[in-house]
Amino acid sequence: MASSHTPFLGCSAHTHTPFTFSSPALSLSHLQNFSYSNRRASIMPMQATTEKKPVLDNRMLVFVPPHPLIKHWVSVLRNEQTPCPIFRNAMAELGRLLMYEASRDWLPTISGEIQSPLGVASVEFIDPREPVAVVPILRAGLALAEHASSILPATNTYHLGVSRDEETLQPTVYLNKLPKKFSEGTRVFIVDPMLATGGTIVTAIDLIKERGVENQHIKVVAAVACPPALQKLSEKYPGLHVYAGIIDPTLTDKGMIIPGLGDAGDRSFGT
Repeated sequence: MASSHTPFLGCSAHTHTPFTFSSPALSLSHLQNFSYSNRRASIMPMQATTEKKPVLDNRMLVFVPPHPLIKHWVSVLRNEQTPCPIFRNAMAELGRLLMYEASRDWLPTISGEIQSPLGVASVEFIDPREPVAVVPILRAGLALAEHASSILPATNTYHLGVSRDEETLQPTVYLNKLPKKFSEGTRVFIVDPMLATGGTIVTAIDLIKERGVENQHIKVVAAVACPPALQKLSEKYPGLHVYAGIIDPTLTDKGMIIPGLGDAGDRSFGT
């Protein structure tokens, strides 16, 4: 785990342990200190219905899973020569992997016994009585969340459309299909491919929190994240968890991530 002076959250490549935000300053020099190995992250067995990190519960955590397939799909997305259909497929595959990692030790389970063809087996299933919601941020979030239903056995999907003014970089909500109130205990995956300035994701989280969801029951899934957005999330939402394919160091004056992967919505849908 990173020292207390590390201002940024990322995954420890060997233990799948996140770094934590503890300083307001974020810079490229800090980012360059992070080493992402291609060794397997350790897999901890499920021991409870929720993720338990007692020492870090009051801090925002960011995970960058060190899986070679995640690196592969990020590389495909970065390539400016990648055509639209392949770009969208790569975004969907990256989302599948990130949501798999984000759901680790977080989904409620039920235990019991079943009869297999050769004997009685002790088993665990995801508890279908506990609600799980997926909230893709339109448009590009649709591509990143495309395989959510194949990863999560029982989910509801609520669409949220947020556009960003190209001059002011301020977000505007143009579509809101969230329920008036989420059921108690609902776990929510917010799927937003690009965490750049942080305006869009903050707007989405605020809308979800207004409907009764606590920080600890929200996970953000992103293809690429950037320090300005992560710093903003860290200041506003202690206990939040963010899963990203990669973290890039900086933004343009138009709020685009560098090197990033371009406009994820345009490249996913060709419009």
